Amino acid sequence: MADPNSIQVNGRYGQAESNQNSNAEPGARDFLLSTNESGSQVKLKKELGLMEGTAIILGIIMGSGIFISPKGVLKEAGSVGFSIVVWILCGFLSTIGALCYAELGTSIPKSGGDYAYIKEALGPLPAFLYLWDANLIFVPTTNAIMGLTFANYVIKPLFPSCDVPDTAVRLIAAAAICFLTFLNCYDVKLTTKLQDVFMFSKLGALLIIIVAGIYQLFCDGLTKFYNPFEGTSTDPGQIAVSFYSGIFSYAGWNYLNFMTEELKDPYKTLPRAIYISLPLVTSIYVLANMAYLAVLTPNEMLSSEAIAVTFGDKLLGVFSWIMPVCVAMAAFGGLSVHIMTSSRFTYQHFKGPTNFMKVASR
Repeated sequence: MADPNSIQVNGRYGQAESNQNSNAEPGARDFLLSTNESGSQVKLKKELGLMEGTAIILGIIMGSGIFISPKGVLKEAGSVGFSIVVWILCGFLSTIGALCYAELGTSIPKSGGDYAYIKEALGPLPAFLYLWDANLIFVPTTNAIMGLTFANYVIKPLFPSCDVPDTAVRLIAAAAICFLTFLNCYDVKLTTKLQDVFMFSKLGALLIIIVAGIYQLFCDGLTKFYNPFEGTSTDPGQIAVSFYSGIFSYAGWNYLNFMTEELKDPYKTLPRAIYISLPLVTSIYVLANMAYLAVLTPNEMLSSEAIAVTFGDKLLGVFSWIMPVCVAMAAFGGLSVHIMTSSRFTYQHFKGPTNFMKVASR
């Protein structure tokens, strides 16, 4: 039975006494826990620098969306030129939103993101209801979607000419979620290093697409970009849906705020990570979409279930298997970041004076 004076974080117990904590077993506890001068409070260590913060934002934004969903923007925009404009404007809007969250993160330097801000502004009961909804509905469902996406594409090269077995996809997705949950519980520092690896892997995959697209563009000239705004949609509803599809691919710019307390210098690191990551993501997304359009016709993009896979089949030949693997790696990296950051909801709730029993008793 655990010591009643201890606090359990990420599956291990950190003693409130500083002398006991100094002799603690290395691992997740050493990374996450530290005490104040009186040795009476357990808190998160500030171990995340600019590289880790940037990797977290890139890891969650650059999931499988850019490899799969660009056709949603093109379909509703109606033209090649306007679809590129939508991608640029969605990046601009996401940057503004991220900067607003940076202001919140530096004004309320607490982990937990939305939960911490709702609690600060509206009180513990609305914050608890948000936490309940997050843990019961949108966090596990998002994890399930990311896990299934990863599983579907990681085994796709084994079934090139037929549908992948549904049971195998579900089992691999469940195994991936369980493995990443265990990894985050055991050693968060290892998980942040893993994010750096996945960040460079995703950038490498998108660089392959961009370079291949530029090569094709030079070979064919600008024939696919003549009259780029021909057929542009004028329906407000379709334009709104095109922006929605673009914003969806930029989702995740607020996730670094979930780990504010772990940033070494949040007043500098948080905004700097946003200044680096959002313009970089916007540039890569625009170039990737131009590369897709340089290789595929609009009709081919609209009929494709996974544009990056169709792109690889048409241009990479015997190396076309690289694209499904890249999509799988992107989904796996995004899943890892989502599991790591969303756990700070619960941490922030139970570290404070208002826990479940106190809220329920009101």
